[in-house]
Amino acid sequence: MLTIFLNTIDFLRSVARCSHRSFFVLELDNDLQKNLGKKRSLDLGFNDSKKMSLKFFDKLSQNLIELLNDKDDYNVIIEVENKKKSFTAHSNVLKFRSSYFRRELENIQTNENNVKIIIKSNISAQIFNFILQYIYGGIVDLENCETRFIYDLMLAAESALLSLLKRDDLQIEEVKIWDYVIKWGIAQTSTLPKNLEDWTKENFLALKTTLRQCLPHIRYFHLSGIEVFDKIEPYKKILDKQLWKDINQYIVAPEQPVKSIILPPRSVLVTELPPRAKESKESFSTIISEEHAAEISTWIDRKTTAYTLTDIPYKFELILRGTRDGFTPQTFWNICHGHACTVVLLKVKGTDEIVGGYNPLAYDKNTIGKWTETKDSFIFSLKMFGGDFCMSSNKSNFTLDDCCFCRINSHSYEKLLRSSSSEFFSITDYEVFKIVKKTI
Repeated sequence: MLTIFLNTIDFLRSVARCSHRSFFVLELDNDLQKNLGKKRSLDLGFNDSKKMSLKFFDKLSQNLIELLNDKDDYNVIIEVENKKKSFTAHSNVLKFRSSYFRRELENIQTNENNVKIIIKSNISAQIFNFILQYIYGGIVDLENCETRFIYDLMLAAESALLSLLKRDDLQIEEVKIWDYVIKWGIAQTSTLPKNLEDWTKENFLALKTTLRQCLPHIRYFHLSGIEVFDKIEPYKKILDKQLWKDINQYIVAPEQPVKSIILPPRSVLVTELPPRAKESKESFSTIISEEHAAEISTWIDRKTTAYTLTDIPYKFELILRGTRDGFTPQTFWNICHGHACTVVLLKVKGTDEIVGGYNPLAYDKNTIGKWTETKDSFIFSLKMFGGDFCMSSNKSNFTLDDCCFCRINSHSYEKLLRSSSSEFFSITDYEVFKIVKKTI
């Protein structure tokens, strides 16, 4: 496992300070901040504006993450997890952001491809990816991380671990903290046998030496008797004899004084959340309302009496949205291929008109340009009804040119679809819904 990555930053203190939040931003190295400050004043003219500075650093962070994800022009490969996973990186970034990597890279020769390979077999790919994201972007997102993963990440540096153990508000059971400390100590002491039964006095002494700064910060006197005998007793040889004696005495007679220092229990921070506001139901469409869906359902079933909101017989299942999936014709065919009984809805640019059509037949990307026949299709406008309707683009994007059209002199339908004198138009968004019969 890497001993330390970011010795210019008290990594843990930032984590502990923000442990109750979903994410936090860590500071950049001091030298990097100075250089960025110069860059900011010379090239960008941000002066001392705090707001503009934040925007600059946000954009810089985003650009550096993009650089990390760009697999071109890298000159470093880091192999982790017993060479099961490898990462690409850039030596200048690593050296500037981490003195650890600066030392590592100075001692490694480039291969025939002018690339330096760093091997760190004992660190997991998940943790290393997390650290690499921080090195480049300066941002650590903990929103979806489990407590154990966060803790394992912190164990990458002994100073971080020590800072963590000193805190009273870790919100982790003490017995689990002990387990993690022992695991970390064993990982740092490479001479230890894998089987605890094979350990010698010298092995326990080696582990005690590794953990000499950590052991005083464990809250031994707030462990249950079972936890002491299940977890502490196997490693009692790394504790001072007086401490082990006091722990046992405290379990039997907690009211009796002991010679060892009893640290206070770790507190659990309880954040009282405000009552959750009643969440509004997310609209199924950004173009039409449920009233429109009832109206379209009426047309599909050729009803003379319109459906109400309570008796719509169909579900409108979204399969494509332009602003979400893209506006290229190829996107349409890739997503809609094979779907039958669909409604296409378009929002016309500049007028906010809503036009669309119902197709009972399945879309087949292998028959592009061919006509098929049905008596159950129809096209519509939520202002007018009828006309020819086509989605087209010469720029492979329905929003970039005025090639969609509703043909005015149409012989296919008895009514015009749009009142505009121009047949052609562009769109701001479009949606495709699969019309599915509701089950009772």
